[in-house]
Amino acid sequence: MTLLKNNERQQVTDAIAAVERHTDAELVTVLAERADDYAYIPLLWAGLISLLIPGALLFFTAAIPATTLLLVQWSFFVVLALVFRLPGVTTRLVPKSVRHWRAANLARRQFLEQNLHHTRDATGLLIFVSEAERYVEIIADRGISQHVQDSEWQAIVEAFTRQVRSGDTLAGFLECIDACGDKLHRAVPATHERNELPNHLVILA
Repeated sequence: MTLLKNNERQQVTDAIAAVERHTDAELVTVLAERADDYAYIPLLWAGLISLLIPGALLFFTAAIPATTLLLVQWSFFVVLALVFRLPGVTTRLVPKSVRHWRAANLARRQFLEQNLHHTRDATGLLIFVSEAERYVEIIADRGISQHVQDSEWQAIVEAFTRQVRSGDTLAGFLECIDACGDKLHRAVPATHERNELPNHLVILA
């Protein structure tokens, strides 16, 4: 998993600058490698599976000394805990609802941390992506949401999500920014030159 190269990040910056020339909206893009490290998940699954090991061994084999059962159980626990800590494996062990809940929480924290709620006329717009969770969200402040319903962003989010899943995050960002720009140009057209927030892509590694 790569969080875009420098030249690709510059393309995102240029796309934002192009959109903001025609709207009073302030766009901020955030790309996170993952929303959570889910450190407890490998231990939880390894523990649950290891608890079943003694029963399985006793069911299929003759009597086994207790010390041997304990050694096998601990060995399974250690090996599984290490395997389950591999990022690709860990993500698959976490229910989709939990992954999306964690990603949505991070998106809302970023909306605040990037000061999108402090823009003049409340025209901040966040485009948030968490790659590991394959999660995309667009959050608009009230100056935009009073002109554009949340449901109108859904088609853009769905298209971007498909591109993240296919590993084409850069194209997803560029097309998403362009599509958002069309709506913002109509909803909050430019009335004066402004650039309250940085245009560069924010990376959360």
